[in-house]
Amino acid sequence: MITIVNYGVGNVGALLNMFEFIEHDAIATADPADISRATHLLLPGVGAFDGAMGPLARSGLIPHLESAVLGREVPILGVCLGMQLLGRRSDEGVMSGLGWIRADTVRMKPDPLKNTKVPFMGWAEISTRKDSKLFDQEKVHRFYFSHSYKMQCDDCSDVVATYGTVISAVQHKNIFGVQFHPEKSHRYGMEVLKNFVERSS
Repeated sequence: MITIVNYGVGNVGALLNMFEFIEHDAIATADPADISRATHLLLPGVGAFDGAMGPLARSGLIPHLESAVLGREVPILGVCLGMQLLGRRSDEGVMSGLGWIRADTVRMKPDPLKNTKVPFMGWAEISTRKDSKLFDQEKVHRFYFSHSYKMQCDDCSDVVATYGTVISAVQHKNIFGVQFHPEKSHRYGMEVLKNFVERSS
């Protein structure tokens, strides 16, 4: 079962609608038993780093997620802020992240030469790596972003997509993350979610 971790932070309803569109059954839950039965996990997130990491820690779900992701190697997809939570820390807060990706999240800087503003809110076309399971190489990939912080990875092999110098997607074994909002990215977002479910196991 595709299981969206419902810890009170994230656009859960929109993600459920996207899975309905691509004809894959999904549930949103905070029940550890559902986490233990999951075939795929999604970790959503919006807002500030500590504002998401705090509720996730208080939910008591982290040990169950670690058992699933690190123990049973269940594929997980972090979405937007959920991707940043997969790393070690963020400039945006003081709490530690999950530490499943060797990465830190840093404040973005405006770039007048590229007309890049912070926060960046809007559509961007991304460049993808050939061995990524989330993207089809022969297609154009455009996604909706809304963020002021970006991930920096220790290992460049974990980076599978970028726009400019901004990491747009990561992949490390069964751990995936996307900085954009697939639930706001129409057919492009549907393709990514479909690929995650069908190719990540």
